[in-house]
Amino acid sequence: MATTMPGALPRAVSDTRGSMLRVLLAYRRSPGLMVASFAVPVVMVVVFGYVFGSAMQVPGGGNYREFLMPGLFVLVAVNGLIPTMVGTARDAGRGITDRLRSMPVSRTGLLLGLAVADLLVAVCVLVPLTAVGLAAGWRIRDGFAHAAVAFALLLLFRFTMTWVGMCLGLLAGSEETAGQLAVLTFPLGMVTNAFVPTGGMPGWLRAVADCNPISAVVAACREQFGNPSAPGGPWPMQHPVAATLLWAVALLVVFVPLAVRKFSSHGR
Repeated sequence: MATTMPGALPRAVSDTRGSMLRVLLAYRRSPGLMVASFAVPVVMVVVFGYVFGSAMQVPGGGNYREFLMPGLFVLVAVNGLIPTMVGTARDAGRGITDRLRSMPVSRTGLLLGLAVADLLVAVCVLVPLTAVGLAAGWRIRDGFAHAAVAFALLLLFRFTMTWVGMCLGLLAGSEETAGQLAVLTFPLGMVTNAFVPTGGMPGWLRAVADCNPISAVVAACREQFGNPSAPGGPWPMQHPVAATLLWAVALLVVFVPLAVRKFSSHGR
């Protein structure tokens, strides 16, 4: 009996699954990676919530740890950019990307598998971080439905940042270059409303922080969790959920095709 070749969609699904399992097996074989992923957010709760929290003023006199936790959740989403960028650049530098590209596989499926695997890792990190936040005094004030929206926005933004990281990693081409570029992502998370209200910043810096997509996600999560937030500001701060969705769509529209194209043409 003659056999038929699988169609494009089944092949893409199979390649997505295989790529996802490759990343998850890497975490399984290197438990230190997962431990570090768990430990860093917990340390940030302790350092910023307790060490710096006593000196922070929250608009309206709210609890600083309730103000802080949505910002930490979003930084976990943003930090998906760094390991993805370095890992993708490592594969490119070691010739793994070229080997995969030479095979009859779905380029989009391979990259999508990386993004889905990272999304599962993000869920595993958010669970203990949520537990630590609750133990530290953070509370969900507006019910389960709004909290579910907040967590969905966090995972959407993590998914978006993964595609940005894959694109940058392929452009970097080597693990060393990607590692140096990762340092540049630090101001991206700091010049935001994640740790402090932007109202106390100089005018020009506040404008940058309020237009930062991370600030929109933080404001959206605070709104959905019912946590303290700074009122006013430009349109993204007044409509943070809509702004988050617009940023996510815009970034995905730009970076998904770029990442797939760069992956397909790598080494040429």
